[in-house]
Amino acid sequence: MQILLVLIILIVIGGLIYLRHDRFGANATGNRLALMESKPNYQNGAFDNLEPTPALAEGVTYRDIIRAFFFTKKVRNVPQDSIPVVKTDLHTLPVDSNLYVWFGHSSYFIQLDGKKILVDPVFSKYATPIRINVRAFNSTYNYTVQDMPEIDILFITHDHWDHLDYNTFMKLKHKVKHIVTGLGVGAHLEKWGYPANQITELYWGDSVELDGMQITSTTARHFSGRTFKRNTTLWSSFVLNGSKKLFLGGDSGYGKHFKNIGQQYGPFDFAILENGQYNEMWHNIHMMPEEVVTATQELQAAYVIPVHSSKFPLANHPWDEPLIRITKAAQESDVDVITPQIGQVVYMDSIASNSAWWEGIR
Repeated sequence: MQILLVLIILIVIGGLIYLRHDRFGANATGNRLALMESKPNYQNGAFDNLEPTPALAEGVTYRDIIRAFFFTKKVRNVPQDSIPVVKTDLHTLPVDSNLYVWFGHSSYFIQLDGKKILVDPVFSKYATPIRINVRAFNSTYNYTVQDMPEIDILFITHDHWDHLDYNTFMKLKHKVKHIVTGLGVGAHLEKWGYPANQITELYWGDSVELDGMQITSTTARHFSGRTFKRNTTLWSSFVLNGSKKLFLGGDSGYGKHFKNIGQQYGPFDFAILENGQYNEMWHNIHMMPEEVVTATQELQAAYVIPVHSSKFPLANHPWDEPLIRITKAAQESDVDVITPQIGQVVYMDSIASNSAWWEGIR
């Protein structure tokens, strides 16, 4: 009994020490915190959503979540085969082409009006602070920081581990000219050595012009946090307005904000929306595939590009189900969906036909 008690104490002490590692980031202080405190949805040290957003669906408890995650039979949420990846040389892409390249999950590259843009880059093998679970699927090629060209603008939608990866950002420092993110996230970046003048933090509705592009922060229905305390930084979506108008969705449950954004900022040429790692138990903070199609219509987007799938097993659904369901729902609603392979170049001015690349992968 005494040995067990000592082990428990050592584990707790070790955990507390580990939580002080730089990878967990930093809390906002000073002028940054004062700005956050001035916002109407920041109360008692945390931001809140604009509409009621309980983390769990009605009647669901965290005990149900733990039971489902650890004790429910897995339903092919990790593929047996390697995910096929197209190896594209991002350094030699035609600079006069507007294009999109997906790296799996929510990481993607955009070239628009000659500017090189990166969103939520995670090139690590794990999407958690403890490298023992949520491992990336095996794939025929793994994109890394070395594959990235010089980045003009890097977007961070929120500070969750599967969107803001410490190891990736430490390696990216010499390649990024400017970062756009939500209020409070800059505290993490400054702790990691990024200069303050390289970071623009926006509140919902704020706009900034960078490199000839108009960028506006818009609402999402989600939450944030890198430790046990939630919502100490802002989660966001973004409107990117150049020769094409793009909506960069970020994690979000379905809500009235999509229609509001469509009415205020639409129509959009492309909406890049999170579609995957969903469950009815937490549908308030992650859309189901059919809701992604509805959100696309309300945003008034010509095309939807689904992300947040095909890399990390963060939910107990078949790994390919998000792509299957959104394809079916889009066809039924006459919505144009783009589902490229990881690494495949999508040219925005000449959309190629989709291929169901996930079919046949066990």
